Amino acid sequence: MEWYQVALLISAGIVAGFINTIAGSGSLLTLPLFMAFGLSAPVANGTNRIGILLQTIVGAASFKKQKILDFRSAAIIGIPSVAGSLLGALIAVDIDEKAMKTAIGFLLIIMFFLILWKPSRWIKSREGNPPLPLWAQIIIFFFVGVYGGFIQAGVGFFLLAALVLGSGFDLIKANALKVFLVLLYTPFSLVVFILNNQVDYKLGLIVAAGSMIGAWLGAKFSVKWGPGVVRIFLLLTLLVASAKLLGLF
Repeated sequence: MEWYQVALLISAGIVAGFINTIAGSGSLLTLPLFMAFGLSAPVANGTNRIGILLQTIVGAASFKKQKILDFRSAAIIGIPSVAGSLLGALIAVDIDEKAMKTAIGFLLIIMFFLILWKPSRWIKSREGNPPLPLWAQIIIFFFVGVYGGFIQAGVGFFLLAALVLGSGFDLIKANALKVFLVLLYTPFSLVVFILNNQVDYKLGLIVAAGSMIGAWLGAKFSVKWGPGVVRIFLLLTLLVASAKLLGLF
């Protein structure tokens, strides 16, 4: 492998790690890159989990150091997410990629307007009075886990929506919890891909080196910017991600 190819993979990892930590859909950058390096869609999907795992370790550690991450809240909603991710990873072994991308693209557009409408819901914390009862949150996080285990790309958006609109967290704490939840279920889904021989360790670890740097930067900037700026970043990322999934560029 040439040096410039390694540099490209690491750079893509940095950008993806940053985007995934603050918003989501960094995998829309790394998945096509893996396929450009000759991996099939299922192998690219599995290989991508290496970077996801390592970047979430770094991101969660950074949020914890900044006293943003609440392990107790994460544990309650983490169990259904992990259970769902196992089911999703098993389904992902054989996916209809085109149909899935189109469906996700339309879902992200809907989410864009949800964030645009009543911005206070995304900025102010409602932890003491969550919008949904615990049982409803558990069901939602299970299905978000299914999606995360299935394809990963865009799961950050769905986790943020569940954490803000379902559990009542503000965007900063929701981001920290999102990163930790992905960290909880990624090892389980990664094992499924490994057992199905759908992981390229060399490419995955090179991208992961950049992803860890991006995650560290993302956690720092997320806390520094505050929920108002993160919301704007989230809106912009949603527009780009939905356009990409719908094949507009």
